[in-house]
Amino acid sequence: MTGLRKGQARRAARISILAAAVLACAASAAAASSSGRAESRAHRQADVAVYEGLGSWIDIFAASVWTRPEATVSSLAAHGVGTLYLQTSNYSQTTALRRPAALARFLSAAHASGLAVVAWYLPSLAEPDRDYQRALAAIRFRTHDGQGFDSFALDIEASVVRDVLLRNGRLLALGRRLRAAAGPDYPLGAIIPSPVGMQRHRHYWPGFPYAPLARTFDVFLPMAYFSYYTNDSGGVYAYTRGVVRQIRAQTATPDLPIHVIGGIANRVGGGAMAGFVRALSDCAVSGASLYAYPQTTAGQWARLRDVPFGAFEPSQACR
Repeated sequence: MTGLRKGQARRAARISILAAAVLACAASAAAASSSGRAESRAHRQADVAVYEGLGSWIDIFAASVWTRPEATVSSLAAHGVGTLYLQTSNYSQTTALRRPAALARFLSAAHASGLAVVAWYLPSLAEPDRDYQRALAAIRFRTHDGQGFDSFALDIEASVVRDVLLRNGRLLALGRRLRAAAGPDYPLGAIIPSPVGMQRHRHYWPGFPYAPLARTFDVFLPMAYFSYYTNDSGGVYAYTRGVVRQIRAQTATPDLPIHVIGGIANRVGGGAMAGFVRALSDCAVSGASLYAYPQTTAGQWARLRDVPFGAFEPSQACR
């Protein structure tokens, strides 16, 4: 206490005690916050189990597939697929739900075979209310015996709204409306453009709102269509790894569940599949698929089944 008078010493002592108390409270709050974030992540990961593992995609244009839902589900189950991603409509269609009878048949057959079903819809963002109502129609769809989709994913790719700030604003508002309607425990997926692709085409969607989307949506599903750029093993590996690393960096959420959509399936050769599978393993993603079901081969299914989805921490190469 050299250099302090008695009054100063007493004040200093009180300040020290107060500071210690403040630090203790801060440490306690930080620990609680960290614990809360950990619990939130665990809860979110439990909610998004439908996005884990092997998936497959059917869009509204696969006309022949829609005539045979039960046979299609049987084929998917035989290939080890755990989740079917089923498109309900898009902004150019005249109805909110295309082929509702076939949607119900797919749901019933999939659930009976142990598959989850995720509905997905492509909005234009030019008519926000219509986009909202159509997405909500998918979330609320029920079969005659009360079965519904296990999750809903928003297909974010349309650039109909040319003003990017307006596009982003409407996208985030739509996400918030869907979250409010679906509730906090209903898993929502964000199907996003490839981050690597957006880097290469900078005028397409500058300032893509990764972090704000991650606050509303539970899982990201990047359209990592590497076949448009490369089809050799090393190139596909680098592309896929780049997609995953950018999402984790841009959202500042290294444990954000990611289901990678590769493809296009009928343009993916053996070397490309090797690079894709290696990147999925190194990056420890939650799940993966090729776009789309009609084009995916038995050999491609077999390679994807061998991926240890989410089993390990990302390797050093994918950090």
